Amino acid sequence: MRQQAPQATATGGRARESYFDNVKFLTIVLVACGHAWEPLTYGSRAVTALYLTVYAFHMPAFALISGYFSRSFDMAPRRLKRLITGVAVPYVVFEVAYTLFYRWAQDDPCYPISLLDPWYVMWFLAALFIWRLSTPLWLQLRRPVPVALAVGTAVSMWPGAGGDLALQRVLQFLPFFVVGLVLRPEHFSWLRTWRFRLAALPVMLAAVVTAYWVAPWFDAGWFYHRGSVVGRGVPAWTGLWATPALFVLALVLTACFLSWVPGRRLWFTALGTGTIYAYLLHGFVIKASRFGGWYDHPWLHGPVGELAVTAAAVALITVLCTEPVRRVFRPVVEPRMEWAFRRPRPRTPPGQKAPREERVTSSGG
Repeated sequence: MRQQAPQATATGGRARESYFDNVKFLTIVLVACGHAWEPLTYGSRAVTALYLTVYAFHMPAFALISGYFSRSFDMAPRRLKRLITGVAVPYVVFEVAYTLFYRWAQDDPCYPISLLDPWYVMWFLAALFIWRLSTPLWLQLRRPVPVALAVGTAVSMWPGAGGDLALQRVLQFLPFFVVGLVLRPEHFSWLRTWRFRLAALPVMLAAVVTAYWVAPWFDAGWFYHRGSVVGRGVPAWTGLWATPALFVLALVLTACFLSWVPGRRLWFTALGTGTIYAYLLHGFVIKASRFGGWYDHPWLHGPVGELAVTAAAVALITVLCTEPVRRVFRPVVEPRMEWAFRRPRPRTPPGQKAPREERVTSSGG
């Protein structure tokens, strides 16, 4: 049975595919749920199993989709401008904001502001900036994915790679971004055939069962990629097989997840265009829950409480993706900053000479 092409919807004056907006919304929901579940993992094997399963692929999926939408990045002025206003500026603004929030919440006025040490969720914006700048290089390589995986594997064995701009995470998640760069629409259409969807069900079930089995002793830090494998208490050479194995596992689970994302327009489809807002803002609530001891209530650590925490995480993301929230925070999340950039020169139609002043400027006069 053939899968229908993703339904196109009109949003912001251009056609968007409902499928990818659904993917982005559901992915950020998984990110928030993972963050919300973390305090519950200390007393619930079932929650730990779900936590491990989600963490095995949710950030790789985020990186892969980011790569897919970065395929056209070519260092053109308008794309560089978008990179600055949509990634670099929000990184600076929210890195400072999170630090000030920490100072206030923890009564630590001397906590340092450091743009080279991303705090909590901010590492992903630093990674996206670096990944996107390197996009033209990866698109020129014959085998970009194996090269990127080799880089990530090498870094995973190198304790001295450094922590500036979360370099360990940036390079270990890089292969997923590069996979996104080489994917094409037909690959997603193939994933969404019913044959693949049905095959994905036992795979996901096996992943959850395995996670439940290893939950009492497995270190979730393997999925964070915050440092080298040496930090996990194993020899450096373990990275030679562990990093590629985790890469394959994440790709398989990501494919299973993507296969079941609906392609039609749903109530949350439009919210998928605002996931960057939810990503940047939900961290304040997550950290407030830790600083404020919200999880100290015993009832939260039972089945009803676990469901309530999950529902709250989904509701939080839904609200943060809505237009009213985006309207309030747009000046710092998607600033226009026309004052900071030169106006693009109008293109001269073929066969017509450019104005004299433009010809002089372009010739170095």
